[in-house]
Parts: sequence; structure tokens; C-alpha cells
Amino acid sequence: MAIIVDLDLQLARSGLSVGEFAAAVGITPANIAVLKNGRAKAVRFTTLDAICRILDCQPGDVLRWVPDE
Repeated sequence: MAIIVDLDLQLARSGLSVGEFAAAVGITPANIAVLKNGRAKAVRFTTLDAICRILDCQPGDVLRWVPDE
């Protein structure tokens, strides 16, 4: 099972830079990179809430599940 974080498309749609987005969400640009690169082990609901609020999207627009092959 793999959970994929699709932030690139939402960030492009928003027009925000990674630095602007990180500041608005309240986490570091390094942690945004961890999310974008699929290395995150967990995401706090408060962080997911902030991501969705800033990007004006739903959690399913940012996270998706891909079954193992």
C-alpha cells in the first residue's frame, strides 16, 4: 500500500512558491519537500487542514492511495 502526496499540481494551481506555501501552512520548506517527495511517514490533521485551507482543496486532492502490485 502506498499513499501518494500530490502537492505539485495543487501548488501550481495556486501560484504560490514553496516558500510562500510553507510559511502560510506553518511548516518549513524542508518539510514541504519531504511531503512532495513521498518520504513523509505521517501528516498531522492540523497540517492537512492548513494545506487544504491554503490551497482551497479537499484532502483527496492532496492524498491518494495506490494499491501494491
